[in-house]
Amino acid sequence: MGRAPTAWWTGSAASSSSSPEAPSPPRTGRDGFLGLAFERRAGRTVLTGRRFTLPLQALEPVDLDGTGAATLLLLNPTGGLLGGDHLETRVELGPGSHVCLSTPSATRVYRSAGETSVQRAIFRVGEGARLEYLPDHVIPSPGARLVQSVEVDLAPGASAVLCEAWAVGRAARGEAWRFGLLDSGTIARDSEGLLFKDRLILSGAEGWGGLGAAEGMAYVATVVCLSPTHTRLDDLASSLSRALEGSGLEARAGVAVLARGGLVVRLLARSAPAIQRAIDLAWTGCRGGLWSLGPLALRKM
Repeated sequence: MGRAPTAWWTGSAASSSSSPEAPSPPRTGRDGFLGLAFERRAGRTVLTGRRFTLPLQALEPVDLDGTGAATLLLLNPTGGLLGGDHLETRVELGPGSHVCLSTPSATRVYRSAGETSVQRAIFRVGEGARLEYLPDHVIPSPGARLVQSVEVDLAPGASAVLCEAWAVGRAARGEAWRFGLLDSGTIARDSEGLLFKDRLILSGAEGWGGLGAAEGMAYVATVVCLSPTHTRLDDLASSLSRALEGSGLEARAGVAVLARGGLVVRLLARSAPAIQRAIDLAWTGCRGGLWSLGPLALRKM
């Protein structure tokens, strides 16, 4: 791709320097870093590297379905994101490995007087490896300011299923569209170039009507299925459309094939359980279509 590789284990990208005569002023927020590395050994995916700086952590990996895949929950034990937080997660999947990452619950983003909350996730998916990244939805409080991004690099033969989900606020409390900023982006590439690029920048305000105001829905999600070597993505998109339309879900869904190497599912729902059921259905369809695997129960508490 014409870009020099960077080292994974040099620590958090958030750093600063200053002279003794002019110390940097203190700022609010925490710098958190999580680095994970996986390899495939004897038919199983094993965790071979882990570094973290609070407020980021990861639970021990488990093989939930007996396929040898490693499933982990990513944690922020502080209970949410505060203004000024800078959190970065970097994950490297070795050739042939299979990793599923999620979170135990939704991520709350709290009010900020000015500084944004920043979270960034970067994935390198090795040759023939499989990545599933399905964090629970983000809930921005009134006045919250969030910038988040996901970056994925796929090696030849690699594939991934990604999810981004967010709420318009705590709508049941009358807090819809009252966040200060929601800036969220996803970009995925392989050796031939760009596969998927998506970004939204929203400034919330009570009664806001831009972007169709999510058609009056309180929850929004995007599921992306990436597999440049898959030869029947049109068939997979059709089967996903039929499954979502015939499921009786209390959600609206749209499915489209990307210009190259994948497909995207857009979802709207009025409640958190409804959006999660829709995500699970899309995710299950992608697992079956790409890898001939059944649904995976994450066993969240």
